[in-house]
Amino acid sequence: MSQVFSILGVARTGMDVYKTWLTAVADNVANMDDVSDTSTPAFQERFLDVKPVTDPTGFGAGAEVAGVQYGDPNGRVTYEPNHPLADANGMVRRPDMELTDQMVYMQLAQRGYQANVQSFQSAREAYETILAIGK
Repeated sequence: MSQVFSILGVARTGMDVYKTWLTAVADNVANMDDVSDTSTPAFQERFLDVKPVTDPTGFGAGAEVAGVQYGDPNGRVTYEPNHPLADANGMVRRPDMELTDQMVYMQLAQRGYQANVQSFQSAREAYETILAIGK
């Protein structure tokens, strides 16, 4: 029966990781059109560092977010002479991100989250069946 509980825990950690990834992607998309002057860094894309978690016996116990990596602070310098933040040469700094990449990351995170939810639900149903047998 403890294996059923460990399955629930592993699925929960997976849901936590994918939820955090979705949050990072949403942050990236929300800041994709940020503009800054050339003397300040551009918005930096967020990437998650994820590591496996093991239990005391050495078996897998899920995953956790170990940290965050950031994209290039230099971004893309573009010529926009009419922009209020443009420097004397008409240049501004924009984040170095592509919307298509962010949409792919979002779909991967959604599918991973859904897979962990399905695992959680299957383990819960197995647990409920075990309890029903004991009645």
